[in-house]
Amino acid sequence: MECLVSIDPGRHKCGLVLVAPQLGIVLDGKIASPKRVREIVLQWKEKAKIERLILGNGTSSSEVYGILREILPVTLVNEKGTTIRARNRYYELWPISKFLGWFPKGLLLPPNDLDAVAALVLLEDFLEKKFTWPGPQRVRNELSQ
Repeated sequence: MECLVSIDPGRHKCGLVLVAPQLGIVLDGKIASPKRVREIVLQWKEKAKIERLILGNGTSSSEVYGILREILPVTLVNEKGTTIRARNRYYELWPISKFLGWFPKGLLLPPNDLDAVAALVLLEDFLEKKFTWPGPQRVRNELSQ
C-alpha cells in the first residue's frame, strides 16, 4: 500500500501525518521539532511504502525541504490559511460534546496543538479529498515528552 506524508513546517514545531490514500485514513500523526522531522520520516519509510511528501511552503519550508528532498520526492503546496482551517477540521474529526455543542466553535479552543491537523488540511487540499482519523490517540506531541 502506497502512503503519503504531509508536513506543516514551523520554526519550533512541525505537524506531520502519514496517510493511506487508498484507504482514506490517517495512519499516524505527530508534532515534533524541525530537527526530528527527518528521523520520523525515515521511521515511517521503514514501515510503509511512501510515494511522496507534501510540504507547506510557509515558515521554515526551505530548511525542511533541504533535509527531505534526498529521501523522497517533495511537492511544495500553498499553506495560506491552513492553521485557521485546522481548527474547524479538528472539530469535524472529533466533534465536541453535546454539552458544548451550543457554544460557537470559534470561541472554543481545541485541547491539542493543531500542527498535525494543519498538515492533514494541506494534504486534503492537494488531493481534494477528505480523510478520516480513526482511533482514540489523535496526535502524539513529541515536544511534550
